[in-house]
Amino acid sequence: MVQAILVILVAMGFNYTNGFHDSANAIATSVSTRALTPRVALALAAVGNFVGAHLGAKVADTVGRGLVSLPQTSAGLAVVFAGVVGAIAWNLITWWFGLPSSSSHALIGGLVGATLVAGALASGFHVQWGGILDKVVIPMVLSPVVGFILGFIVMIAIMWIFRRRNPRRLSRGFRIAQSVSAAAMSIGHGMQDAAKTMGIVVLALFIGGIQHDPSYIPEWVFITSAAVMAAGTFAGGWRIIKTLGRRVIHLGPPEGFAAETVASSVLFSSAAIGAPISTTHTITSAIMGVGATKGSSAVRWGVAGNIVTAWVLTFPAAAAVAAIVYFGVRPLF
Repeated sequence: MVQAILVILVAMGFNYTNGFHDSANAIATSVSTRALTPRVALALAAVGNFVGAHLGAKVADTVGRGLVSLPQTSAGLAVVFAGVVGAIAWNLITWWFGLPSSSSHALIGGLVGATLVAGALASGFHVQWGGILDKVVIPMVLSPVVGFILGFIVMIAIMWIFRRRNPRRLSRGFRIAQSVSAAAMSIGHGMQDAAKTMGIVVLALFIGGIQHDPSYIPEWVFITSAAVMAAGTFAGGWRIIKTLGRRVIHLGPPEGFAAETVASSVLFSSAAIGAPISTTHTITSAIMGVGATKGSSAVRWGVAGNIVTAWVLTFPAAAAVAAIVYFGVRPLF
């Protein structure tokens, strides 16, 4: 019981870092286009995350049951603990350098890394590689590609439809529209990222013997996960907000609306099938696709390259940290 509670507390710590690390996903475009003030945008994102968490049960089930198989022992809890700590460490590293890496893939990488080490030392620990391929790897590759292509297409459509409108009046209208697209983006973030923490909590409850159904999500788990992520989101992640909102491309209200609309659509679609994709990858690629309509020089590809490097490193880096942590904490569980 005590060990399971410790894992849940650490999971909530990850959830909080996820909130301030990924708050940029929901608000960077709205803030950079001045459609919303920073605090209003953060408050909107926090509320959206809270609502979205209650719509992300399928994603939570994938994280809790579809990625790794662990024994109902203290060693199983140690794996979950180490995996979450690995994800927290990578979140803090990338936040410090202002890189919008994926908290989702850090969490999954941490779980896989700790499970592999535990499986090498004892039986009963297995990575479900089929689930990793179908629910993580394929969506990880497809979601940025889809985000980029749709961002480009939607922005071209907006430019064509409104080509004869007054630019100043058009910007004012899209600033208002961004309030809606930012809200949709924050709900999608809650459906994905808050739901992943819910899956970890349910996994800890099951392995710890506190509940016998590995798929049941108690209401207090919904509320707690959503509230902690909302608090982290409201704290803000200004380093990453600056990177996404200003350093990749210069965003105007039409571009911000297009990027948020595309990204939230991809997040909603993936949540409907239980695929835990990265909100970071999705919104960043959508922003790049929108920017590409202005020509290749409009996108700062050097910054984009640094972001992609962080994406590539996330899974193995979090896995390595989690493996090391497992060796340290296993005697304590």
